[in-house]
Amino acid sequence: MSVMFSKNSSSNGIVRPAFFFISGFSNIPYSNYYYIFLSFVYVVTMLGNSFVMIIIYRDCSLHTPKYMAIFNLAIADVCQSTALIPNLIKTFLFDSQEITYEACLANMFFVFFFSCMQSTTLVILAYDRFVAICFPLRYHAVVTNISVGVLITVTWTFNSAVMSFTVGLITRLSFCKSTVIDSFFCDTGPVYRLACNDYSLNVMMSYFNIATFIFLPLTLIGLSYTCILVALFKITSWEGRLKALKTCFSHLTLVSIFYIPAVCTYITAMTVSIYGNARIINTSLSCSLPPMINPIVYSLNNAEIKEFAKKILNKHLISLKIL
Repeated sequence: MSVMFSKNSSSNGIVRPAFFFISGFSNIPYSNYYYIFLSFVYVVTMLGNSFVMIIIYRDCSLHTPKYMAIFNLAIADVCQSTALIPNLIKTFLFDSQEITYEACLANMFFVFFFSCMQSTTLVILAYDRFVAICFPLRYHAVVTNISVGVLITVTWTFNSAVMSFTVGLITRLSFCKSTVIDSFFCDTGPVYRLACNDYSLNVMMSYFNIATFIFLPLTLIGLSYTCILVALFKITSWEGRLKALKTCFSHLTLVSIFYIPAVCTYITAMTVSIYGNARIINTSLSCSLPPMINPIVYSLNNAEIKEFAKKILNKHLISLKIL
């Protein structure tokens, strides 16, 4: 495969390829079926998250801090899946695994940015549950639409700044050898390992991102639920404990779905060598399945969303009967 390189004289002779070649699932047997599966995942993700966003937007009773965070999570789910899966579908349909240098950097930014938004939004939801159970009398004074709006704005600003810096570090690398990315998208690790010059700063930034957006949020969520468990034991009746714990079930499910595969992948990668295809499949599932499952969890385990959905359904049924 011939690769064209362009030399940027203004960047101290850094060599940048015109295209990268994403190997993706090309070496995986029966990969066509996996592309079809991911297409199904994407459709369900879009429908499910759109359903949740429409219900939250239309029902004024859901215009609360908690549902602001859920709405933000749905946006992150839709955008992360859109940044990831359509490019894979394009590869399947048109058998084109090339991506321009600029498009690769954009793909890298949006996939990781919205993945970080998912992580930080789960922390905001944990904060909501922490205050609601540990300080119930102060909940409406502490957790307001304004305070949650500020938290969401801060996370958008901070995450975009960190990801811009992370992607910007790629532009200082020179690619004079292979341009085949051993991943299913423009993943930072497989990209900077192709560089001919020193990429130690990129490695340090990768560890910083893993610590900041995986292990730190998981630690904060763990601490919040430790406090929640302590508060639950102060409730005298088992019925009261179960009722309070039930309000955390959806969030705990989302935390498990999002963090467990990611933590297992990173810990395994740091300790042992993972077979290439196994790593790609595991990473693709951990990136694509949570955005699909999130709206299903909230739809099936949230009384307010189910109640409003029933109202809409009954309204349409009545309209059909009238017609």
